[in-house]
Formats: sequence, C-alpha cells, structure tokens
Amino acid sequence: MLNRKQTVVTGEDITRSVADALQYISYYHPADYILYLSAAYEREESAAAKNAMAQILVNSRMAAFGRRPICQDTGLVVVFAKIGMSVRIGSAHSLTDLVNEGVRQAYLDPDNPLRPSVVLDPLSTRINTRDNTPAIVHVDLVPGHKITFIIAAKGGGSENKARFTTLNPSTSVSDWVVDTMSTLGSGWCPPGLIGVGVGGSAEKAMLMAKEVLNEPIDMFELLARGPSSPEEELRIELYQRINALGIGAQGLGGLTTIVDVKVSTFPTHAASKPVALIPQCAANRHVTFTLDGSGPAVLTPPDMKDWPEIDYGSTLSATARRVNLDTLTKEETATWRAGETLLLSGKMLTGRDAAHKRIIDLVDAGKPLPVAMKGRVIYYVGPVQPVQDEIVGPAGPTTSARMDAFTEKVLGATGLYAMVGKAEREPVAIDAIVKHRTPYMIAVGGAAYLISKSIKSARVLAFEDLGMEAIYEFEVQDMPVTMAVDVEGHSIHKSGPAEWRQRIAGF
Repeated sequence: MLNRKQTVVTGEDITRSVADALQYISYYHPADYILYLSAAYEREESAAAKNAMAQILVNSRMAAFGRRPICQDTGLVVVFAKIGMSVRIGSAHSLTDLVNEGVRQAYLDPDNPLRPSVVLDPLSTRINTRDNTPAIVHVDLVPGHKITFIIAAKGGGSENKARFTTLNPSTSVSDWVVDTMSTLGSGWCPPGLIGVGVGGSAEKAMLMAKEVLNEPIDMFELLARGPSSPEEELRIELYQRINALGIGAQGLGGLTTIVDVKVSTFPTHAASKPVALIPQCAANRHVTFTLDGSGPAVLTPPDMKDWPEIDYGSTLSATARRVNLDTLTKEETATWRAGETLLLSGKMLTGRDAAHKRIIDLVDAGKPLPVAMKGRVIYYVGPVQPVQDEIVGPAGPTTSARMDAFTEKVLGATGLYAMVGKAEREPVAIDAIVKHRTPYMIAVGGAAYLISKSIKSARVLAFEDLGMEAIYEFEVQDMPVTMAVDVEGHSIHKSGPAEWRQRIAGF
C-alpha cells in the first residue's frame, strides 16, 4: 500500500542549514579527530613532528574560541544528500540552487568570511567566482521521511593527491595503496586519514572514497576488538603499513601519518578491480545533520574540554633560533640547517601561483618588477579576509610544489634570500635552492589561525586585483617555521621519513 505520509522540508531550511554547517566546520574540528590527534601527540617521539602536531592542536583550540577558520584554504564544498522518498522539498528552486545559496551566505558572512577558492572556468580564464559556488552535490534517494546531509569542505592540498587505478582482480589493494601513499609527499597535510573505495566503476570508486572519509574515526576501537570483515582487515593492515612509512606529521618523519583508514566496497565487473584513494588533511572539515520538516538544523558546539591545553609558546621560545628578517644576510641563511626550528621577526613578502606567473611574465618581457625583492623572504600564502580588528585573517602556507617550475627563474631574477611554504620541493626546486643558496622553510599546514597571530601588519604592494594572491608585505613577530631545505640541498622531507622508517622497522 502506498504510504501517503509526506514530510515537507522548506528550501529556506536547507539553505540556512547548509550555511550554518559551513560556518560550523570552518572553526570546529570533529571531536573524534582531536581525540586521535591528541593521542598521537602524546606518543610521538619525533621532535619535529610533535612540534607540528602541537601547532595544529593549539590552532584548533584558538579557531574554535575565535570562531575563525582552522585553515586559510576553506575548501571546495562537497554535499551528500540522502533524500527520503516521502519528502517534498517546498521550493521553486532546485536542490543544487538551494545548496549554492547556502554556500554563498556562508562564505560571504561578514562576521566570519571564508576564503573563496572556486574558479569558474578550469580550462582558460580561471576567474574566481568570489563566493565559493558552485558546490559539488551528490543526491541519493532512500526510503523515509527525512533528508540527511553530509557537508564537507575539501582543501586543495589533499584533493590534489587523490588517486585512481584499475587493478587486475588478483592484484593487492593494500600494496597499491601503500606504494601510492609513499609517493604523495606531505602536500596533503598529514596527520589525517585516507578513504579507499574498491569496486563499482571508476566514478563509483572515487565517490565511495570521498564519502567514506566522513565516517567517525574509530581505529582504536577496531584494533581493540579485531576485524570482523575483509574491509576491516584491510583498514588495519593499511593503518599499520602506512604509519610504518615514517612520513609523519607534515612529512617531517614520525610515528603517525594517518589516524584512521576508511574503506568502502561495491560489486564490480569480473574483469575489474577499480581502486580509489583520497587523503583527508589535518583540517578534516565535515558535519552531518538531518532535516525532518521541523526547521533548520541545530548544530551543537563540541565540548572544548576535549581539546588539550598545550603550553606551546614557552617550549618553542626555549628551543628555537630567532631570526631578524630586516637584517638578514646570505651568510646567516647559510648557517641554517634542515630540521631546526626558527622564529621569524621582521618584514617579509607574500606571493603564490598567480603572483609568480606575473613575475615570470614581467621578467620574460624585460619589464621591471613592481616590488624590490632582493634580500627579502617570500611566504607562499593566500590569507583569509580579516574581520574587526584583525591585521589579517588565517594565513597558513600553501603547497610549495606549485611554485617549483618558477623557482629557478624567480630566484635568479629577484635575489630573494629565503622562501617559506608547505611540504616538500621537487628536485628542480632543490637544484635552484643550492645554485642560488636560498634556503626553504615550512610553516605548518593546519595552523593558519595560530600563524596569523604572529602577523603584526599587512599591506598590499602589488597585483591587488589578484585578491588573496596579491603580493603583500607582512611584518611578523616570532612566526614559527621549520628549516626544510638548506643551502646544501639537505631536505628534512627526505631525511626525516627515512630515519623514522628505519626506527619503526626496528621497534
């Protein structure tokens, strides 16, 4: 018999709930991630990795209390909507339009504006949409009288490391995943988690890997009770094997690279074994809510007692080398060694992809640069818009590898003394670092709000039309960084994981 009971969910409730959810996940980590990261911090033996995790945890607490983004990359919005077949959406607009209006309201919220990162035309102009629309919306019709939404904001650093393959049916999924993880570097901002989709078709495997990332973190419970299915056996095997790679927090070498592995499977063709891998970064932004026609979602803030209080500042001040950027010399930068912690104070420039491209275009055209860069330090960053009395919004590093193709020409043309970014550099960039004796430092991805508090002034110097990608001058005080590649070409992203892989193998 046909069930004539029908729930009406208004379009206004959907839009309001999406907007509220995106604001919520911009500054609240899921409590389960904090629990697992705190445990990883307590047991970590690598000083560099422990320092990075401390910054992520301190940043998370600050962002929660300050209601400001955990990370400057506030993500591409991904929505999974499970719509009960007895639900009617009371609106003249499509579900996608209702979701996009929620995205627009969230990212343009004057109290907590989020950085818009979506470009309209991926092939040519790549002009920013300015409001982070459109979202990626996946819809599934299910029995019932409710709509369940999963709202996620996926950062570019981790999204760029998504991988897919089709294996022969007899080939090991575990071997492919571990081999792939060993090639991803740290641009996806570990420690995080990975989603693995096995089966279906190419697009089904990728979709499963993306959706399963939003499930609760429960690896400790799984390890305690043991596996009860092939999927759980694979989860445990991958958790142990990937952490044994020694990649560690931010790729610095250490005991914890991932806090969990999620696996989803689906029937597939007898000739195929599609496998998708998607990492989730340390920001790990997602929330689930249900609408039943009674009004918009009510999202309860997490209990901040679950967030550890870490006395990070005093520990750092006692161990780090202090650097005055305003009196920096080549002789001083040559004494910095890969792996040591520095506290930067003074004036630095900023510039990332678009600014580097313009600098190269000016150099190739024989035109003068708009900013004198000789003797300066450049920070690869695209900050969030400031609010109220902020100097700048959350301002964490972007992935430096995107600048690698520009590095030789930029260093040769500008006379920069040092660079700051995130994650490892490719050999072509390391060659330029050695040639020009211009070291490279990293700030912690996932500590954007904490880093912003070290910025005491900010002004645009060039390319203002690029928005967050313009060249700024920041004045910083005690900005924490780790030396990643020194002037001799020694890289902490090579030596750190290699050392810890050996240590872990000996445990």
